[in-house]
Amino acid sequence: MSPHISIKGEIVFHLLGFPVTNTVITTVLVVFSFFFIARFYKSEIEKKDRTLGFYALNSFIIGIRDLIKSVLGKKTAYFFPLLGSFFFFILLMNWSGLIPGVGSVLIEVPIEKKVYSQVGVAEVNAVTTDEYAVEEEHATHKIPLLRGGTADLNTTVALALISVFVTQIYGFKFLGPRKHLAKYFNFKDPMMLFLGPLEIIQEFARIISFAFRLYGNIFAGEVLLTIIPFLLPAVLSFVVSPIFFLEIFVGVVQALVFVMLSAVFINMAVAEHH
Repeated sequence: MSPHISIKGEIVFHLLGFPVTNTVITTVLVVFSFFFIARFYKSEIEKKDRTLGFYALNSFIIGIRDLIKSVLGKKTAYFFPLLGSFFFFILLMNWSGLIPGVGSVLIEVPIEKKVYSQVGVAEVNAVTTDEYAVEEEHATHKIPLLRGGTADLNTTVALALISVFVTQIYGFKFLGPRKHLAKYFNFKDPMMLFLGPLEIIQEFARIISFAFRLYGNIFAGEVLLTIIPFLLPAVLSFVVSPIFFLEIFVGVVQALVFVMLSAVFINMAVAEHH
């Protein structure tokens, strides 16, 4: 059987008329996992005797906090809840595609095909579509039950929109509407007549950059891990193992890149314009 690769999430079932894709199912599971990890961390903080799991997680959080602090400085405490949540959510979404069973457990879902059957006698080369009856043939095809969260462009675009939107919100909050809008519209400065529209275009470009960078790297890794076992003999299947660990590292790097760029843009948004 050839490997199944789709560039978008596939519909598993409908809930109240809303299509639920395999990416949505994975995202829901990741959200629950994120919640339980957060509860575990909170409960361990309140204990005197803490587990090794807590210290490992706490060291990870402190490391991420220090990296963000190198960009935001004294403002880190205010922005860390958002940026820290970004990092761990994206990290879990990136790693979700590496869990055994994700992408490999297939289910059958119905599809509808239109079949055209001739119902009249037509002359050669003069057959019209009216002389055919359209019938619906109900068939099934197999799709993965689960799919890596950030291997779906819808997910990465949503994350990018949130990042860019909250950056603008923080700009208005810290600088006020007048000073923040002066970064884009300042008719007293002739240079801003040219730079202002470019700044607006840059905000939209950030959405595209955020979304496609994260999606491209994670989706490429998913395709690589799917294709290689079909290209290599079984005796060389151990070659996939280094790629698997590489994808674990890539998942961390991409989550970190997303968060650090968000931190840089937030820092720029809340800084005074000169």
